Amino acid sequence: MLGSLVSDVFLMVVCYAYVLTIIVVSGKIEKTLNISRKASRKFLHVMIGNLPFVIPFFTLTVFPALVAAPFIVVTFLASPYSPFKALENRMKDLADITEEGHKLGLIFYAISYTCLASLFAPRPYIIAAGVLPMAYGDAAASIVGEKWGRVKYRVVANKSLEGSAAMFLFSFASLAVGLVFFSTLYHFVFTSKIVVLLAAAAVATVVEGFSPMGFDNLTIPAASALIFLLFGGF
Repeated sequence: MLGSLVSDVFLMVVCYAYVLTIIVVSGKIEKTLNISRKASRKFLHVMIGNLPFVIPFFTLTVFPALVAAPFIVVTFLASPYSPFKALENRMKDLADITEEGHKLGLIFYAISYTCLASLFAPRPYIIAAGVLPMAYGDAAASIVGEKWGRVKYRVVANKSLEGSAAMFLFSFASLAVGLVFFSTLYHFVFTSKIVVLLAAAAVATVVEGFSPMGFDNLTIPAASALIFLLFGGF
């Protein structure tokens, strides 16, 4: 028991170090690589979205949720809503990324991950079903829609068909890669989940099209994970 606890604590510290490193790198690559602030923010979203792949290696199911839960507070303190402006200034890299996007977007991201990890830690492929479309699909939709989006539509926020197509393709591709990985650990047949993945990617795409900026970090993971469950992805 003690050995498992030590191992889990060590792995959690590694996850914290990974997230903090990604936050710092995201705040620096705009100038270093001469890319847009939006691209650096999407880099952050994508890289943090890889955390579900670590969850199978935790022994105690409480730790996966603890990986993200502190960042609910951290991202709030770095946001314009922080009551402690001195802290916001000290966390300038994260604050700049938060300010550039929806002011609550990163907070919602951390909330979604924490909720999914709290509910489904013994079955991390369900967590991945919610997180990967949010990380990869939404990032692709945003970048493709902004650069190549020509056919526009609006339900709540401005979207494009090209961005929605990218959302579907990258959601499905990331889910497929994720399920291939998890099938080696949980001994289910990947090909039996193809319809489930298509359904989850399609619903995530529709939800993204209806979601206002920032709130898709709540709606996409919830909808995608729910459809994954309803279609027998468990």
